[in-house]
Amino acid sequence: MNFLGFGQSADLDIVFDGADTRKMAEIKTEDGKKEKYLLYYDGETVSGKVNVTLKKPGSKLEHQGIKIELIGQIELYYDRGNHHEFLSLVKELARPGDLIQNSSYPFEFANVEKPYEVYVGSNVRLRYFLRATVVRRLSDIIREVDIAVHTLCSYPEVNSPIKMEVGIEDCLHIEFEYNKSKYHLKDVIVGKIYFLLVRIKIKHMEIAIIKRETTGTGPNTFTENETIAKYEIMDGAPVRGESIPIRVFLAGYDLTPAMRDINKKFSVKYFLNLVLMDTEDRRYFKQQAIYFSARILHNGPTNFT
Repeated sequence: MNFLGFGQSADLDIVFDGADTRKMAEIKTEDGKKEKYLLYYDGETVSGKVNVTLKKPGSKLEHQGIKIELIGQIELYYDRGNHHEFLSLVKELARPGDLIQNSSYPFEFANVEKPYEVYVGSNVRLRYFLRATVVRRLSDIIREVDIAVHTLCSYPEVNSPIKMEVGIEDCLHIEFEYNKSKYHLKDVIVGKIYFLLVRIKIKHMEIAIIKRETTGTGPNTFTENETIAKYEIMDGAPVRGESIPIRVFLAGYDLTPAMRDINKKFSVKYFLNLVLMDTEDRRYFKQQAIYFSARILHNGPTNFT
């Protein structure tokens, strides 16, 4: 139908400055696969150019203007019709007119505040993308390209260990200790479990990292628990006075920073779940909240990059 002036008569392409040298980040898609996107941080400039390529060289493309937008958006899966935008910037690239040849338009969004990290969960998605548009009377020509955004923080100055006791009166009394309460995403959880009283026949013990995603508010609140990692720390019966070491390497797991009330739409928390099972397959567990910080801004005791 192009001879009537309908349809898409040009291709749009968004090319980022420094794309060849910029880091990439793997982002999980809704179907569980992973895709790589250019990685940006809060406060970084996003710049490049929009290329408009006519499908028929020598033809004329009438338009009502050309623009590019940088958008940060939250989508709740139970409410897919509504997209909640927390970031919306627009740059006008060309005034209304005619294109008679392929054209390129530079753009720059300087020092953009990107307050949240990209996230794809069970019930929610937070994404950043650029949308280039050739505005036309009947059908716009649109091109969207996602980018990844990671948040950064300094290494915490105060990072107290976690110490807790748990037990069943006159049957079981254990004490567990983790070296820190805050961890970065490539950290190692180090701890110990002390058996102070053992009068039940324990045959197995494991530790799990649980991610709890909460979306929505009021009657539309949804909570989803996902086991990110499970780690066996004991197989066999412990005795009184025994100490079991814990060492869990986080780098191999698909973790995100903890997220609290993001744009009043969702939260993500993590827990360490200690589970004991006796010879009659009864389960005893204790859950402890832990905090995964954003990516570390500078190098501390180990290389966090």
